[in-house]
Amino acid sequence: MNDRLGSRRGQVHPRRWLAAGAAVLTLAGLGSYAFGTATGGAPAFVLDLEEVGKRPTPPLFQADCSAQPAALQAELSRIAASFEGQVGIAVTKAGCDWTVGARLDQHFPQQSVSKLWVAMSVLDAVDNGRMRLDQQITITPRDLTLFNQPLQWEVLDKGVIARPVQMLMANALSLSDNTANDRLLWTVGGPNHVRAFLKSREIAGIRFGPGERLLQSAAAGLTWSPELAAGRNFEQARARLPKEVREAALAKYVADPMDGATPAGMAQALARLAKGELLSEQSTKLLLDTMGKSRSGPMRLKAGLPPGWKAFHKTGTGQELGSLATGYNDVAVVEAPDGSYYGVAVLIGQTHQPIRARMEMMQSVSAALARWHELRTS
Repeated sequence: MNDRLGSRRGQVHPRRWLAAGAAVLTLAGLGSYAFGTATGGAPAFVLDLEEVGKRPTPPLFQADCSAQPAALQAELSRIAASFEGQVGIAVTKAGCDWTVGARLDQHFPQQSVSKLWVAMSVLDAVDNGRMRLDQQITITPRDLTLFNQPLQWEVLDKGVIARPVQMLMANALSLSDNTANDRLLWTVGGPNHVRAFLKSREIAGIRFGPGERLLQSAAAGLTWSPELAAGRNFEQARARLPKEVREAALAKYVADPMDGATPAGMAQALARLAKGELLSEQSTKLLLDTMGKSRSGPMRLKAGLPPGWKAFHKTGTGQELGSLATGYNDVAVVEAPDGSYYGVAVLIGQTHQPIRARMEMMQSVSAALARWHELRTS
């Protein structure tokens, strides 16, 4: 949830791309479609899946891959081993073929980190002329979801509102607004369309769940019904469940998350995003700029970086039961002062550690990366 992608030693930098201005923000037209409201049963309109993934050839990207990451691997292993909880860590340098970390190939709950894939699918539809950034999407009380949804009160007050795609994407990424994300999801074509996008890009190790309502209901031990979206009905219904039901449901979700991601898959996808392999130049710039302005998780990965470093990141925070926290995450494209890019993922499956300890562990990962990089390039 700062900006730069231009040329430095042949690399692409997000901040310089911002100079392209607002002209790139309204792209090719969409053609005919029908919105309707989406309650998780069907997409608001369906895109031709054969068109998913078409994009321009990515720009030339170069990286210095001479530094061996053995010392960084040792430090990340130490951090993971000293943390009391189930944590996966991955770091990869954009343009290089190595990935280091801990539990690299284990699936962890993504929670709101998965909003990245919705945003990428939407921007891919923009790149292919099937959506527009200024396209208005309606939101009614039937579209409300769960937990964090800043648009909720305006929707309930007015009955129906309309927001452009770009604003909903900004809210979903920087504010982690569940309703904004859900409307984008069902407008672009639903979970199957996002899965098709991931497949088209050969993004490995990533599962995309069924949408916020069904995902959170299953993790809580509830069966979704529309009434749960009103007020605090979901939280109250969850609180009425026997503790053992909630424990079993949460344990099942963490063990085999329907929205699971491996740390290696996540870090590698972010590195490819920085290289310009996943979206057009304009869409890559817009996505990284939006991630760089995220208001969530300022004390996670971002806080461990020294001055001059940048983090374009997205957080995720799952459900809690007593002292047990699940799906506490932060993933980022990290930019070094010399223009090197790294994909970084820290995914906590479950832990009883307090928030401060979780944040400090994440900070230690980004700080370790910065130290290793500066030692190798000084």
